[in-house]
Amino acid sequence: MVKPAGKQSCGRLVFFSFLALLAVGLVADFLWASSHRFSSSMISLPSSVTTVVGKLPPSSNEKDTKKKKNDNARERKLSATFQDLPAPQLHWEKMSPSPVPRLDGAAIQIRNFLYVFAGYGNINLVHSHVDVYNFLDNTWGGRFDMPKEMAHSHLGMVTDGRYIYIVTGQYGPQCRGPTAKTFVLDTDTNTWRDFVPLPVPRYAPATQLWRGRLHVMGGSKENRHTPGLEHWSIAVKDGKALEKEWRSEIPIPRGGPHRACVVVDDKLFVLGGQEGDFMAKPGSPIFKCSRRLEVVFSDVYMLDEEMKWKVMPPMPKPDSHIEFAWKVVNNSIVIVGGTTEKHPETKKMVLVGEIFQFNLNTMKWYVIGKLPYRVKTTLVGYWNGNLYFTSGQRDKGPDDPAPRKVIAEMWRTKLILYP
Repeated sequence: MVKPAGKQSCGRLVFFSFLALLAVGLVADFLWASSHRFSSSMISLPSSVTTVVGKLPPSSNEKDTKKKKNDNARERKLSATFQDLPAPQLHWEKMSPSPVPRLDGAAIQIRNFLYVFAGYGNINLVHSHVDVYNFLDNTWGGRFDMPKEMAHSHLGMVTDGRYIYIVTGQYGPQCRGPTAKTFVLDTDTNTWRDFVPLPVPRYAPATQLWRGRLHVMGGSKENRHTPGLEHWSIAVKDGKALEKEWRSEIPIPRGGPHRACVVVDDKLFVLGGQEGDFMAKPGSPIFKCSRRLEVVFSDVYMLDEEMKWKVMPPMPKPDSHIEFAWKVVNNSIVIVGGTTEKHPETKKMVLVGEIFQFNLNTMKWYVIGKLPYRVKTTLVGYWNGNLYFTSGQRDKGPDDPAPRKVIAEMWRTKLILYP
């Protein structure tokens, strides 16, 4: 029997209608889902109420596991600041801040006055004046300008008790080049005079007066990164050179900038420092600073009466940026803050938050206190039993030893030394 054509057409119509409705439903569902995901990605919700679509809230066990993982991550971060050493807590008193913040500045104490020179205000700004702090009344005053040709940071500097000898350094902000020019400041009259230029420019050379001669050694060469080993000296008296040229001396055993140079009991000590430093980015019209590999060390050397270098007990840990962060008290060298080896995970610079004592009677090092925070290029003074420091660049916080803010703060604490 032949089926009627009308019934076949009707069956097909119902079948295709069903398929069409099914297709429309699937397309609609897809468009809704896509629209929901897009909307969710564009809406910014507070983190406390943000959830993941299609995922149930974590159970209490999952929360505990996640918290434990976060705690472990925090512990790893803290343990990575292994450079922090156990040290006594000290009572610090905040004093009047310096008139301006300073990084890589210089400081010289003469009697009750701390002369604070130059330095960066920030990476694009350098100071070209001197501020003076009076320990008697704890006030700043007596600001005066530096010579226009004088370097603004990474200076070599030393005093005979009246005259301050200022040797070479970086001229300008960012990572500009060094100058070989040197100057003398008469602190009785606050007047300047030119001095014999260094044979070649240097960044942050170790500088001291020893046996009637001005000694300058190490530092970084003209490219700001390569360590210099050269050592020069020139005879001086009352702020004047007694010779027309610098004399070459025995080279320093290890070159580099940012180290302390101290004379005690007719012995010259060079402590800490680093090899390498930031360099100017090639082709940068502003000499923009570009990071290079630095190696911070704990080496200590002594130059004896026979003009021979001797290796002394190393510092408790590698320490740099300490050229004006020291004082001699009761036959001990006291060093405040600085920078140490890079963070092992982030590879960032790590600041130092301890005070070190090198007892010259026992030739031993001690960690004698903690600073209010980690800080580098401190400018240090000592008066009436109190240790003072001002300026520098402090850390990001107790859990992050990387450098952040350039400061003007002045602090003091009672200095307690190991016998």
